[in-house]
Amino acid sequence: MAPILILLFHIKAKYAVGSDLAYASIAKAFGSWQHKHAGNVNLPLVCKLCMGSVPASLLGVWLLHSIDKHNGKEAESLIMHFIGGALVIVALVLIMRSVPKVETWFNSRLPVPSKHSLVYAILVGVVGGFLVGLTSVGAGTLFGVALILLFGLKSKEMVGTDIFHGCILSAVAAAGHVAAGDVDYSLVGSLLIGAIPGVLIGGFFSTRMPEKAIRPTVGTVLLLTGVRILC
Repeated sequence: MAPILILLFHIKAKYAVGSDLAYASIAKAFGSWQHKHAGNVNLPLVCKLCMGSVPASLLGVWLLHSIDKHNGKEAESLIMHFIGGALVIVALVLIMRSVPKVETWFNSRLPVPSKHSLVYAILVGVVGGFLVGLTSVGAGTLFGVALILLFGLKSKEMVGTDIFHGCILSAVAAAGHVAAGDVDYSLVGSLLIGAIPGVLIGGFFSTRMPEKAIRPTVGTVLLLTGVRILC
């Protein structure tokens, strides 16, 4: 969403990031409730992730605001490069997961021992939370990878846990951007209005397309967008 706002609508980068997170926190609340009701959320793991992601997201918000405040005309370019880099990382992960052998290996990995799970969860939370607070990019894909690769969650539980944690993380990061004055409320309202038909249309196509087609398609779009921002 943030790259679309920047490239197509020429919204200033910091407002695109802050507004994207505010929009996402509200939109994800509905999905979070559904998955929690269906029993697809691993709450203990969500709590562990939040121990790292919540403070790290606020650090990312602070860095974004500091860059914008102290770097003048160069600030927009720096923020854009952060966003572009995050998009490229997410895109490469999606494209790699579209390779059958990689996905087979990915799903066959054993979870980390429970005695180390807290440390791993906090570290994953710190990296992902900082990236989200700074760019608003990467929450779903990167956390989803970690939930399967490190903690061995099955598909439904991974999705539910990721969305529930993402809702909390987006809300905290959005609150930080609200405090910094980086949220355009009219823009958030417009995004939420568009989200209703968008989710319905996306859901219609996603249930009719094979996952092996969706991943490389989305990955390619994100990769091209990231390269376009960086160049």
